Amino acid sequence: MMSILPKSAYEIKLPKMHPVTQLFPNQKLEDLTAWVNREFQKDEIRAAIRPGQCIALLVGSRGISNLAEIVKTTIDNLILLGAEPFIIPAMGSHGGGIAEEQKKILEGYGIDERTMNVPVIASMETEIIGRTPGGVPVHIDRRAFEADGIVPVGRVKVHTDFDGPIESGLCKMLAIGGGKHNGCSRLHQEGFDQFPELIPQTAAVMLEKLKIPFGVAIIENGHEETYLVEAVPGDDILKREPQLLSISKSLMPRLQFDEIDVLVVEQIGKDITGAGMDPNITGRRSVGKIENFDGPRIKRILVLGLSEGTHNNATGCGVADFITKDAQGMVELSSTYTNCIASGNPEAGRMPIIVKDEEEGLRAAIQTCSGIDVNHARVVKIQDTLHLVKIQVSENMLPLCADQDKFKIGW
Repeated sequence: MMSILPKSAYEIKLPKMHPVTQLFPNQKLEDLTAWVNREFQKDEIRAAIRPGQCIALLVGSRGISNLAEIVKTTIDNLILLGAEPFIIPAMGSHGGGIAEEQKKILEGYGIDERTMNVPVIASMETEIIGRTPGGVPVHIDRRAFEADGIVPVGRVKVHTDFDGPIESGLCKMLAIGGGKHNGCSRLHQEGFDQFPELIPQTAAVMLEKLKIPFGVAIIENGHEETYLVEAVPGDDILKREPQLLSISKSLMPRLQFDEIDVLVVEQIGKDITGAGMDPNITGRRSVGKIENFDGPRIKRILVLGLSEGTHNNATGCGVADFITKDAQGMVELSSTYTNCIASGNPEAGRMPIIVKDEEEGLRAAIQTCSGIDVNHARVVKIQDTLHLVKIQVSENMLPLCADQDKFKIGW
C-alpha cells in the first residue's frame, strides 16, 4: 500500500502514551444467581406462570455481562414453576437476517441448547398481530406467537440513535428483537426520529395482544458489571422502563475530558453497541452530531479493528475518519449492508479513509486536525466505547488526570 501522507506527516512527533484508569461507581451484584432467584420469589412473577406453559425467552445480540448466567437462572426458575421454556434469538436483522447466523451469535455468548438445556429455535417467520396508532404493522416471531407466554430479556440503556423516555430495553427487545428482520425493517422505515413514540407504541400493541407475563431487565454499571436484574411484570413494563433508564443513565461511563484531538478505538462492533461505536461516548452519529452532547469534543477518530462478537458486521465504521487496512479486511459487506439497510441507515455502512496501520492512521489523524500543535496532539486510546475504565492518554494529558475522584494514573 503506497503512502497517502505528505512528507510533513512523517515529521510529526507521535506522543508517548500512558495507562490511566477512569473511576466510576462500581457497585455491582455480588451473587447474581441468588439475586435472580429472589426476583422469582415475587408473588406477581410466580402468579404469572402456570405449570405446563410453553414460554419463549427473547434473547438478543448485545454483549451483556453475565448474560448466559442470567438466562440460565431464568430458565431454571421457569422450570421450577412448571413451565417449558425455550429460547428465540431476538435480534432484528443481525447475523445478516439469517436464522442460523443469529443462532450462532447466541452460541458465541455461551447460550445454546447444550448449556441452557432447552431448545433454541431460530426462524425469521413472523406474524402481524396489529398496528400502531399510526398504522405501522406489528410483527412477532411466529414461534413466540404460538407460545403460551413471551419473556423478553434485555439490558436497559441509552440508545445510540434517538432520545426518549424509553430507549434500549425490554420494549425495544419486543418491538425490534421479537419482530425479527420483517419487523425491524418495517419500523426503521419510519426513521429514528419516530422511535421515541414508535417503540413504546409497538410494545404496547404486543403487551395487549400477546401473553407477556414479565420481562427480565438488566442494568450495568460503568465497569460493564451487572448492577441490577429486575423481573418486571408485563403490565408494568411501559411504566417501569423509563425509571430503569434513568438509573442506567446515572451509571453510564464517559470519557472525562473536554477536548480530544484524536481518539483511537481498538475495536467496534454490534456486540459492543448497536451503532458499532456508541454516539453517547463519541458525540457522533452516522446521521450527524448529537445535540446537547456533554462529552468531549473529538476532532478525529481512528478505528483499528472489529470485535469478534460483531461477526464481521462493520456497522458504524462510517462514523470514523480513518480505519486500518487490517480492520477493513475484517468487514463482511453482506452482513453490514443487510443491517444498515434494514435499519434505514445506509450512512452507517460507509467506509472511512483506509490507512496502512495504526501509526499511519495516527499521523493522518493528527495531520488533519486543524488549529493544533501537531507535535503536542491530545490523543486518547480505548478498547471500545463499552470499556472505558482502562484507557491510554498522551503524556500532555496527564495533568488533566490529576482529579483523584475521576482518575488514577496506571492500571
